[in-house]
Amino acid sequence: MADHDFGGIRIRHLFKIFGPNASSYIEAVQNGLTKAELNRKYGHVLGLRDINIEMPSGAIQVIMGLSGSGKSTLIRHINRLIDPTAGEVLVDGIDVVKMDETELRTFRRHQTAMVFQKFALLPHRNVLDNTLFGLEVQGVERSKAVDVAMRWLERVGLKGFEEKYPNQLSGGMQQRVGLARALSNDAPVLLMDEAYSALDPLIRTDMQTVLLDIQKEIRKTIVFITHDLDEALRLGDRIAILRDGEVIQQGTSQDIVLRPADEYVANFVKEVNRGRVVQVEAIMQPWQAGAIPGRTTIVAGSTVEEAVRNLASAPDGDVTVVSASGQPVGIVTFRQLASAMVNNQDAEDHRSRPLAAVL
Repeated sequence: MADHDFGGIRIRHLFKIFGPNASSYIEAVQNGLTKAELNRKYGHVLGLRDINIEMPSGAIQVIMGLSGSGKSTLIRHINRLIDPTAGEVLVDGIDVVKMDETELRTFRRHQTAMVFQKFALLPHRNVLDNTLFGLEVQGVERSKAVDVAMRWLERVGLKGFEEKYPNQLSGGMQQRVGLARALSNDAPVLLMDEAYSALDPLIRTDMQTVLLDIQKEIRKTIVFITHDLDEALRLGDRIAILRDGEVIQQGTSQDIVLRPADEYVANFVKEVNRGRVVQVEAIMQPWQAGAIPGRTTIVAGSTVEEAVRNLASAPDGDVTVVSASGQPVGIVTFRQLASAMVNNQDAEDHRSRPLAAVL
């Protein structure tokens, strides 16, 4: 049921207040009542304040924040496991908030699939039957459901394990079953709530690779919740950072690392390996007519780390950045590449200098 014309997700002016009389206080919160004041004066908790995020179709949108920031509350609004106090959640142009019970049930079965931190596998079902559970709920014929489930089990590396039960599997293998189950539904939206945070670091990295490889083929709209910045930067086409129920910055990994919105975000990104995140376009000097190409070239979109690796085995000289078609688009020096790995301001400094100053 996945649709190449799927329109993505738009969250508009979303508020969530927890408490028995939430609607009584929404206007005060919209007018500036703080989270602390709401709790102290009225005994209600502000979960989300004025969330506005556009999640493009076919991309991985990471929602990142520390515990209590509201990220899990936010993702549960997309399939309406939580009802908002105010706001819109538009999935493919349709407001989930306005759906009746029948529409919501159909939406959950066919438009979204979810992967949980705790795997949420059914212990009495084997791997195959766990994987095809969603298709079973949809009423898909058993033989067809088995074919689909087996294809995804093979794709996530679990061929041969279909008769095993969850308690016979490692945590990483259980999460692969959870991913295969979600993918078997063929829903256009995949919701992943701290899906990898219970896994050991090496297994976690492996699962990130599996997801990125599969995403190249399926181009789902994936909403991925994490508290881990390295994971966010590796997976996210776009990242939104939450603190105390509010979005404090959103953008690409480049935006977050090179232009942190405030000290809170700056402290998050200061230990990041910039070489693996920053792309050469962020630090190159734009190409100018008459410039002489360097003897080494690197394709636009490459990271600083990749450029340095190329330089290590290349003749001395500058690196020409070229487009996918081979046209020069910029030039970058080894000094720029090296300083970009450690210096947050490097991109801004060099882009503002004339080409002659770096040649």
